[in-house]
Amino acid sequence: QVQLVESGGGLVQPGGSLRLSCAASGSFFRIYTMGWYRQTPGKQRELVAHITSGGSSNYADSVKGRFTISRDNAKNTVSLQMNSLKSEDTAVYYCNTAPLRGIYWGQGTQVTVSS
Repeated sequence: QVQLVESGGGLVQPGGSLRLSCAASGSFFRIYTMGWYRQTPGKQRELVAHITSGGSSNYADSVKGRFTISRDNAKNTVSLQMNSLKSEDTAVYYCNTAPLRGIYWGQGTQVTVSS
């Protein structure tokens, strides 16, 4: 059974940093582009960063220059280093394939940026 488990969220002050991690089970991980998504109440889930199986990455304009996505194919993990956090980064963060391929969402990890 394919599972995605996110961790690393928390409360941080504006300008601070957090590192999110996602552990994936299943053989799909190594061949698919993986992404980090985020969602706030009343809004659609948005893709903020994604990384190909070969390590090429892309970012939403809102996080470019502040967030860095990485992956370890040997460990089936994908990470998101978030620096210079802003209040508007507050959201629940999820990982999944990009584009979506029908894999169930994990529980996500809450990131709250507040003084």
